[in-house]
Amino acid sequence: MAGPLKTVALLGATGSIGRSTLDVVARHPDRFRIGALSAHGRVDALLALCERFRPDAAVVSDPAAYPALRDGLAARGLPTRALAGPAALDEVAADPGNDTVVAAIVGAAGMASTLAAARSGKRLLLANKESVVLAGELLMRAAREGGASILPVDSEHNAIYQCLPADDGRQGVRRLLLTASGGPFRGRDRAALAKVTPEQACAHPNWDMGPKISVDSATLMNKGLEVIEARHLFGLPPERIEVVVHPQSVIHSLVDYVDGSVLAQLGNPDMRTALAYGLAWPERIDSGVAPLDLASLARFDFEAPDLETFPCLALAYRALEAGGSAPAVLSAANEVAVSAFLQGQLGFLGIPDLVQACLDATPAGPADSLDDLLETDAAARRLAGELITRMRLQ
Repeated sequence: MAGPLKTVALLGATGSIGRSTLDVVARHPDRFRIGALSAHGRVDALLALCERFRPDAAVVSDPAAYPALRDGLAARGLPTRALAGPAALDEVAADPGNDTVVAAIVGAAGMASTLAAARSGKRLLLANKESVVLAGELLMRAAREGGASILPVDSEHNAIYQCLPADDGRQGVRRLLLTASGGPFRGRDRAALAKVTPEQACAHPNWDMGPKISVDSATLMNKGLEVIEARHLFGLPPERIEVVVHPQSVIHSLVDYVDGSVLAQLGNPDMRTALAYGLAWPERIDSGVAPLDLASLARFDFEAPDLETFPCLALAYRALEAGGSAPAVLSAANEVAVSAFLQGQLGFLGIPDLVQACLDATPAGPADSLDDLLETDAAARRLAGELITRMRLQ
């Protein structure tokens, strides 16, 4: 039997995670209602969602989109409050009327609102891995002090969360094993990747994801970011967090215990499983995902990642070992590089080259405050932009 109705603030409603969240919510109107929705500037899509889900508030992070949102809500006769700007995201994340916050804004833009939710003691469904990469220590401290519950939505971390003991997340754990599909270019050598296009990089073999995350999967940077994320979420050192390529994407991650047991979480590759788990935890609810048909699965394959062809994963371990602000530099440089690649301004192999150049040029500094980290993030973005300009002029 469902408990009290939970009110959900969905930050990043028009992306792939947002759509999956709303699909799960719509299946359980007796359990969940939408308290707030946000988008960056896709006003028409946000208005359509407001018509369907009737939130208390709608936010566009781009202030220039505010008049269109305000007028669109009025024209539809909706009582939803129109808000705009980063401060408005923080406001709805901390709003006492919202029990649960789904942090699905891609990149550093989602950092402040994620922290606001943690400080306010929310159930925080964390889909914004850059928040943990950029400021993992700050986020985990804010969650402890605010009494927040962080439930990771990345399929890999969600799988680990499900496989850890309920009483102590590290008791008897030898290793965490994050699985990687290998992306669309698994098995190719470095020379074969010189001419790949954004369309090819975004054609993930198993998952339906947004363009930035799809490119990160193709470079294996997503797995590097997940290693850093796992370090903060689960408190294990980097040498006890490993990556294994599993192209079927059925085993979402594994936990290796000191007694020789290895626990794995399996399921069809659909983000709704992790979202339903986070929304209803500790209960289990229908997510809309089809049951796994084990008899139809011919085989499970595993292999070590190819760090020579896909150096982004090694760069992430390097940044994690350096500590301090190094992961912030890694994440910022990667965001700029991926954006340039998607716009045709940088080749696919230029992504790891640019990230490495930014790490080489930026000594790791302290990570004591969000302001310091955001300054590091901004400086790394400026440097990455300058390096791209030089590359294009050569």
